[in-house]
Amino acid sequence: MTSDLHSAFPAPTDEVVDLCRDLLRIDTTNTGDNATSTGERRAAEYVAEKLADVGIEPALYESAPGRANVVARIPGTDPGRGALLVHGHLDVVPADADEWSVHPFSGELRDGYLWGRGAIDMKDFDAMVLAVVRHWQRTGVRPPRDIVLAYTADEEAGSEYGAHFLATRHRDLFDGCTEGIGEVGGFSYTVDPSRRLYLIETAQKGIDWLRLHAKGRPGHGSMLHDDNAVTALAEAVARIGRHRFPVVVTDTVRAFLEEVSEVLDIELDPEDPETAIAKLGPIANIIGATIRNTANPTRLAAGYKDNVIPGRASATIDCRSLPGQSELLERQLRELVGPDIAIEYVQRQPALETTFDGDLVMAMSAALRAEDPGARPVPYMLSGGTDAKAFSQLGIRCFGFAPLRLPADLNFSALFHGIDERVPVDGLQFGVRVLDRFLRTC
Repeated sequence: MTSDLHSAFPAPTDEVVDLCRDLLRIDTTNTGDNATSTGERRAAEYVAEKLADVGIEPALYESAPGRANVVARIPGTDPGRGALLVHGHLDVVPADADEWSVHPFSGELRDGYLWGRGAIDMKDFDAMVLAVVRHWQRTGVRPPRDIVLAYTADEEAGSEYGAHFLATRHRDLFDGCTEGIGEVGGFSYTVDPSRRLYLIETAQKGIDWLRLHAKGRPGHGSMLHDDNAVTALAEAVARIGRHRFPVVVTDTVRAFLEEVSEVLDIELDPEDPETAIAKLGPIANIIGATIRNTANPTRLAAGYKDNVIPGRASATIDCRSLPGQSELLERQLRELVGPDIAIEYVQRQPALETTFDGDLVMAMSAALRAEDPGARPVPYMLSGGTDAKAFSQLGIRCFGFAPLRLPADLNFSALFHGIDERVPVDGLQFGVRVLDRFLRTC
């Protein structure tokens, strides 16, 4: 730990717990509907207040009533260098309190964890960054390059009111930014008591959310009917839901699997990567979804009365495409659903992939190893998508790096959008120490 983490001011490793708890207690549920989404402006005002309190000048940018974003720039010692974007979203997916062991917006501290919706997606990282920069301001630390902080709305529904709004309407805020870090990377996977892989996100799948629409002839529910929109839709949805797309191993996934096979001392068969992936335990779900395109039915809508056959039925499909495969996935889906089902895209954002090299990667790796001598940083592909999709359109090279050292028995991937979401307190504090080292040297 750097020496000036110990001072008359609150240590960032202590303050991060309070900051994270405060954020967890702000209900920022994003339903995907402006009328029912809540709390983003309140959370943005909280962040802005914490930044302003130490002399950082934040600005709020509201894309629609209540959909607020915060951006601030911290000057570095070398204005000639490209700036680093550090971004995190403030919204969370809905949570049903009846399903949880604690109230999802309680920010309860229990058994060494902070519990609450957003604990790992991603108010933990929001709090880590706040803790580090607040301490810097109090103690006179300046980073080597400009750092642009962006706390965004609406990431959980496609980022239209958050990162995409900022990138298109306020792109000047990101002038000079050449690289960026955000969520779902830098977390540990325990190999044995002395060794841990730290997965740094260098790629993420594309978002291809779509709706299927079937049309038929309306009629009375008691009669024989051979042109039923619900039947046609249900058959198409079933075909998609049961389909497994071909395995495709990208450069990022290949690099990850080669690292894993070496560390775990298992043979990697390029024609059968699933055998190696099956040995990864709690992260197998994330990695397993990155070797093929995926399509999962998530919503159905049809009808208005029990005894009326409707003339229209719709379904939502959450599709994720590998880099360069969005158009191929569309062709595959059209073959599956057949000519009579219409396809409408709700979100279509490209996959991203960069290389695992350069000074920024070296700085990430060095910071991890300094705090965990057993760390082995490796590249990986995220099965989902993040705000990086918007910021990459500005020419920013984006990584997922929100460092956490996790207990070996914690099923980390299951916590994303799951029940009883929680983050280990010592993991939060580890993340603060790593980010402090990284941001001072990157």
